[in-house]
Amino acid sequence: MAMFGKAKEQYEFVKKAREIQKKLRAEIVDGESGDVKVQMNGEMKIQSVKISSETINDVQKLENDIKNAVDSATEKAQKIAQNMMKDVMGGGGMPF
Repeated sequence: MAMFGKAKEQYEFVKKAREIQKKLRAEIVDGESGDVKVQMNGEMKIQSVKISSETINDVQKLENDIKNAVDSATEKAQKIAQNMMKDVMGGGGMPF
């Protein structure tokens, strides 16, 4: 009977993980640097990139701003994902 209890725990964990993944997909964060703005979802997939036309003339600044904006958005998305996973993990790891 203990085997069925563990299977149920695993099923519940997978169900919660899928719910979190769906929420992360809908969560949008912004990262900005200079004249670049990046929008990313909670799964850390870039949704949009906006670049001010003034930056286009300075390629090195543009490259740096893109990198920094992506880094900023990634950090925010990771924090959101970590907070959501804490609820599922219960702070003590996986339930199996």
